Amino acid sequence: MKALFSELRPALAATLVLATATCGVYPLIVTVVAKTVFKDQASGSLITNEEGVIIGSTLLGQNFTSDRYFHPRPSAAGAGYDAASSGGSNLGPTSTKLHDVIRDRVIAYRSLNGLAADEKVPADAVTTSGSGLDPHISPRNAELQAARVAKARNLDVAMVKELINANTTLPDLGIFGEAGVNVLQLNLALDGQR
Repeated sequence: MKALFSELRPALAATLVLATATCGVYPLIVTVVAKTVFKDQASGSLITNEEGVIIGSTLLGQNFTSDRYFHPRPSAAGAGYDAASSGGSNLGPTSTKLHDVIRDRVIAYRSLNGLAADEKVPADAVTTSGSGLDPHISPRNAELQAARVAKARNLDVAMVKELINANTTLPDLGIFGEAGVNVLQLNLALDGQR
């Protein structure tokens, strides 16, 4: 019995020390650093209105359907942009269902935005992201929607395109990723043009 306790004591001590370090100290340090150095991101990059009410996050897409707003890319997350059901459609490139869905989305996108039948439609306008929560669209997708939004708001298309440019983020360090337009921020900028 004495031999068992002599073996058990170091194992329990090591478990206690590692549990304290990995379940207490390390998360505390990471949280303090994140809240200090990356305050906005650590808090969810939330956007609030003038009254302080949270209206969204720059990190999560929202579904806009009115002609007065730029539309995000399609979402396969739950009923659409449901963070509790984040995920892609899991349809592969040889899927007939995926082909049919994309064909229908291309037709609807062209019709909604008044595009010619042979106008190329950006992939992000008709395909879902891996998470289904992507808040960005491509600058080309935004440009193709500009005329519809300008008409619905009785604004000059050139002014709407200036807003697109002002809300376009470039790739990180100029090489990582692609340029993107945050749909929520762009739509909020549009609402500010009263």
